[in-house]
Amino acid sequence: MHALSFHGQMLQLLPSGALFLPERALLCVSDLHLGKSERLARRGGSLLPPYETRETLARLDAEIDRTGAATVICLGDSFDDKASLDGLAEDDRLWLVRLMAGRQWIWVEGNHDAGPLDIAGTHRAEVQIGSLTFRHQAEPGAQAEISGHFHPKVRLAGKAWRAFLMDQARLILPAFGAYTGGLWAEDPVLSGLMGKDAVAVLCGPGLHRIPMPRAATTASTFAR
Repeated sequence: MHALSFHGQMLQLLPSGALFLPERALLCVSDLHLGKSERLARRGGSLLPPYETRETLARLDAEIDRTGAATVICLGDSFDDKASLDGLAEDDRLWLVRLMAGRQWIWVEGNHDAGPLDIAGTHRAEVQIGSLTFRHQAEPGAQAEISGHFHPKVRLAGKAWRAFLMDQARLILPAFGAYTGGLWAEDPVLSGLMGKDAVAVLCGPGLHRIPMPRAATTASTFAR
């Protein structure tokens, strides 16, 4: 766990890629992409192992249990498309309903799942919590912003790591879902968005913090 103060709020960056606000018992995850394997199969794309939704739900279940979260914010692209909710296996849908029970659950809409879905919880375009604004995709010039969308990742020691990206203005969460692709931190899209002081905090044991990698000529490799 990596603890820090961000615009007057105490945050904990978790090894799983989730964010926790202990003073509010609030857990935030981004880009679950539930139903990705079903969506790809439905559209005739490449096949993924069919248990990616179950793996993602198991990760989410573990973090809710560990943190005791009373509020959960899913920061957009929670479902791989709007039809993916109906395509969930019944056991997986019941698992999700069980996780939601007794908690305030906020679905922030993303580009994959824009608009309210037929599932309980609060559906919002963005959410204001104290000084912080939670939205799916970072907006240029925003302050005290927490977002997702880009699935940032970093190369280190010959391995790709999911990573949080943070500067004075914003925090971008990694994708929480299993089998999601990512955008290298040095991609020009992220280099142009993040300030010169930006850091990357790599997910996994130890949550390694490094200066955000930058290389203006790096080509995009974003695959969702």
